[in-house]
Amino acid sequence: MDASFDVAVIGAGQAGIPLALALAKAGHSVVLAEEKHLGGSCVNFGCTPTKAVIASARVAHLARRAAEFGLAIGSVDVDYPRVLARARKIVAGSVGYLEKTVSSAANLRLVRGHARFLGRGAGTFRLQVGSERLEATQVVVDTGTRSRIPPIEGLEGVPYITSETWLDRPQLPSHLLVVGGGYIGLEMGQFYRRMGSAVTVVNSGPRIAGHEDEDVAQELQGLLEREGVRFVLDAKVASLRAGKEGITARIESDRAMEIDASHVFIAAGRQPNTDALGLETVGLQATKEGTLDVDPKLSTRVPGIWAAGDVRGGPMFTHTSWDDYRILESQMIGDRSRTLDRVVPYAIFTDPELGRVGLTETQARDKGLKFRVGRFRMRDDGKAREIGETEGFIKVVVEAESGLLLGASVLAAEGSELVHEYVQLMNAKVPYSVMENAIHIHPTLSEAVQSAVATLSGG
Repeated sequence: MDASFDVAVIGAGQAGIPLALALAKAGHSVVLAEEKHLGGSCVNFGCTPTKAVIASARVAHLARRAAEFGLAIGSVDVDYPRVLARARKIVAGSVGYLEKTVSSAANLRLVRGHARFLGRGAGTFRLQVGSERLEATQVVVDTGTRSRIPPIEGLEGVPYITSETWLDRPQLPSHLLVVGGGYIGLEMGQFYRRMGSAVTVVNSGPRIAGHEDEDVAQELQGLLEREGVRFVLDAKVASLRAGKEGITARIESDRAMEIDASHVFIAAGRQPNTDALGLETVGLQATKEGTLDVDPKLSTRVPGIWAAGDVRGGPMFTHTSWDDYRILESQMIGDRSRTLDRVVPYAIFTDPELGRVGLTETQARDKGLKFRVGRFRMRDDGKAREIGETEGFIKVVVEAESGLLLGASVLAAEGSELVHEYVQLMNAKVPYSVMENAIHIHPTLSEAVQSAVATLSGG
């Protein structure tokens, strides 16, 4: 073996980097193995650049609405390469900071290359990382996910776009066909539409955002349609071939159809990166979904091997990956109190945003719970009217007897921010009346958060 370490962290994502730094600071010898870029999907092609370009798209959208606010701006011209360049600059700054932080840390060595298990030693695990052979007493797997590519006839003959490659495509599509109506497909579909592309979203299910309540999904679809995004539901892309616009897609649904597009964006879900790790050499096997089974402490079935981030199953978000780091820090060098017992919010970063936490109404009903539902439309909030952001509504689900919040959907401007009021209510485990009886500043969008729970008491 070339070197031996206390801990090997495979993957420099949102769990891997802070954990490696914390373990090294605590005096453990740590090797951090990364095949591509520091920061994982979030920094390199996910959260960071997508939210940067979505911000550019929002500015363009507001400029086009200038007349609503009594302003005359004229035509709005999109310089697409500059939009991408701005996002790349932000990414470069984040990656540069991570590179500097990791390279300057004591007790921590960064090794570039694909990592895989080679088997077990005497109380250690043997690893191959690039050209080096290493061993470690404990191993943390934080290898993330990649785009799931569906079996579409002719796909390999088409230069399709994915979450990993969109930032490197300098040409703005004239007509983008998005395969998938989930979070990525909706966010990117609206972005490209606001940049000036025609956008058609093909979704295999009967509605977009399939994890959400039907009324929420329908509202979200309606506001995107009003911006010009076209949806084809209960359908699948059966084949792709060269066509008059560049690509012709054959669609299978209740009726056969063809769609001509200039580009195709595959947004059909994520696939965990566990298939080339050599798991079988240490007695591990991935689930049929490709994740690793873990206990509430993020330990796998093999003592000494932990899993974090998207590969550990469950919610696949940057913030859950970062909290995984806190769990592992607690388990490996702390008081071992922190576990997967947590409230996990998330958001779809369309405009308006959908902030979500807890159970949907459908999930509460499926569980047989006794509950009540409160609703409040954003057009009835004073601040929303004043700033011209009246799209959407807020929906809360509370336990009938206790008044404890079971879940909330906030489809509103700044929905990803507003939902945190409900997150704190759930973490505190107090009834909705605590929020109802509090004082909120007027005029604010957060008053709508309070108004939604007030409807439960007839307010």
